[in-house]
Amino acid sequence: MESFPSRLTYPPLGERPREVFRHLVEAFLTSGEPVGSRTLSQRLPLTLSPASIRNVMADLENMGLLYAPHTSAGRVPTERGLRLFVDGLLEVGDLEPQERGIIEARMSGSGQRLEDVLTQATTALSGLSRCAGLVVTAKQESALLKHVEFVHVGPGKALVIMVGGDGQVENRIIDIPPGLPGSALVEASNYLNARLTGRTIDAARAEILAELESERAMLDSLTAKVVAEGLATMAGPGGADDKVLIVRGTSHLLDSVEAQADIERIRTLFDDIERKADLIRLLELAKAGDGVSIFIGSENRLFSLSGSSIVAAPYANAAGKIVGVIGVLGPTRLNYGRIIPMVDHTAKVIGRLLG
Repeated sequence: MESFPSRLTYPPLGERPREVFRHLVEAFLTSGEPVGSRTLSQRLPLTLSPASIRNVMADLENMGLLYAPHTSAGRVPTERGLRLFVDGLLEVGDLEPQERGIIEARMSGSGQRLEDVLTQATTALSGLSRCAGLVVTAKQESALLKHVEFVHVGPGKALVIMVGGDGQVENRIIDIPPGLPGSALVEASNYLNARLTGRTIDAARAEILAELESERAMLDSLTAKVVAEGLATMAGPGGADDKVLIVRGTSHLLDSVEAQADIERIRTLFDDIERKADLIRLLELAKAGDGVSIFIGSENRLFSLSGSSIVAAPYANAAGKIVGVIGVLGPTRLNYGRIIPMVDHTAKVIGRLLG
């Protein structure tokens, strides 16, 4: 399990403060309420008086691991404290057989299309976690192409018309050399049609670029530039614009709203979800992890997740290549021990289905 970004250093905790801290965080994640010394004295296996527990809690607060919200006598973990808990103290359990069955049944009956599988997986995660489910996948530019055509639309501009095997049409504007004759656009269209028709852009792209590079294409330099520009545009920029974000169950994020501060947090969170590019970039970081990755609160500058967390895992295709990320978005008081195996199992089921 990866828990990055984790560049923080933590003070060493002795047995007593470690146990107090662990039980406090577990009680908070269960109830969502500040935890007081009396509650901890009933949970702790150690024989400690409420006064001794309060002293330990004060030390943990001075370390930046706990804080007291408002005028409450109880304490809750800070984002720094949650990171320490997740990195070193969290005990991750096994996924319940019933939850495992729900995930697998939901996905197996979702149809053959990848988007259907991912949508059902995201919906299942959302329903089981009572949070928002998220998945990032590549745009389906792997669809077969039926026809490509370049059309002059103005000085230095041409329209690339792509017709998919399913009849869908995409249009994109590209730059072309000034004064390029119409015959060059016809030649570029014919060249790409001969190599792309009935194939995917991904499958043909490297071959075409190699042919252009080695001058085996038998095209003049200007026409070759049009072909290269068109191919780059069709393949997409390779960034967030090249990805699809599926979000399900955002209404669950309203379940925990109790105060005006929560309302403002959720409003900001919804705004962030609308700005899909930032969220996609954050989830893409999980591709570098080995298994499940956890992003807590505002520790990642790519996404203003103050008060919220993401648990995410990458999934692979039949060739073992990481092709997407699936996860859960919810408040920082997520039940991490339950949601981590849930996300991990869902990612593995997707990989199995893709295989």
